[in-house]
Amino acid sequence: MSKTIWWLIFVMGCGLIALIIFYALPKMKPEPVAQTAAPAAAKPQAPAEPQIRHPVAQQPAEKPLPALDASDSAMKNALGELLPDKTLIDLLHLKEFVRRVVATIDNLPRKKVALRLMPLKRANGKFLVTGKAEDLAIGANNTTRYALYLRLAEAVDAGKLVALYIHFYPLFQQAYEELGYPKGYFNDRLVDVIDHLLATPDVKAPVKLVQPNVMYLYADPELEARSAGHKMLMRAGNENAAKIKAKLRDIRGELTRQVPKR
Repeated sequence: MSKTIWWLIFVMGCGLIALIIFYALPKMKPEPVAQTAAPAAAKPQAPAEPQIRHPVAQQPAEKPLPALDASDSAMKNALGELLPDKTLIDLLHLKEFVRRVVATIDNLPRKKVALRLMPLKRANGKFLVTGKAEDLAIGANNTTRYALYLRLAEAVDAGKLVALYIHFYPLFQQAYEELGYPKGYFNDRLVDVIDHLLATPDVKAPVKLVQPNVMYLYADPELEARSAGHKMLMRAGNENAAKIKAKLRDIRGELTRQVPKR
C-alpha cells in the first residue's frame, strides 16, 4: 500500500476520532442574552456517498472511448483480439454487449436472470434428465452441453480480460448507473457477485428434480431457493463448476489488484 493511502487512512482516522470526541462530550450551555433569537433552521444532511471498496485504476486512453450507444463495434474488435477463435466469439451476443454484461452480472445473485439480456447464447441441445417421477434427476451426460463454454472460460487470459474491462470501464459504469444505480460503483458490484458465485455449493449426484409444470425444479427446497447464478453453476456439474470458479478467482485477483496510482 502506498504512503499516500496510509496518509489518507491516518487523516480519516483523525477526523473520525475528532467527531467522536465532539459528539461524546457534553455541550456547554451558552451565556444568557437579553433577547432570544429564533433558532436557525437545521440544514438537511445530504446522504453520504457510498464508499468505493474496489477502485478501478484506469489509465488515460490514447483516444476517446466511443459512446455507450455506439460501443458495439469497438467491443467486437477488442473481444476478437482477446478470443481469436471465431467459434468462441460466436457464443456471444455482441449487440449492446456492455449493457448485457452489466444487467446479467447485477441479476446473478437474484432469483431470476433475463435470458434475453444475457451476453452469452444459450447452450445447444436439450436439458438431459434421467428417471421418472420420484427418481427424476439431472442426467450424467448433461454436463457435455457446456463443453464449449468451458473452452471459452479456459481460453480467456484473466489479466488481458481485466485489462480490456478496465479500458472500457467508464462504459460499464455508465450502463450500471442507467440500470438504476446513479451512485453505485459497478466494480464493487462485480467483485461481490464473483464472491457470491464462488460460494455456490457442490451438489452430490444424482441431483433430484421435480417437474410440476413444463419447467424442471430442484427437488431439494434449499437448492431451489438458491440464486440464478448458483443454479447455473450447479447445472453445469461440480467438475465444470470447479473450473469456472478457478477462472473467477483469477479474475477477482486481477480486479482487486487494480489500485489507483496517486
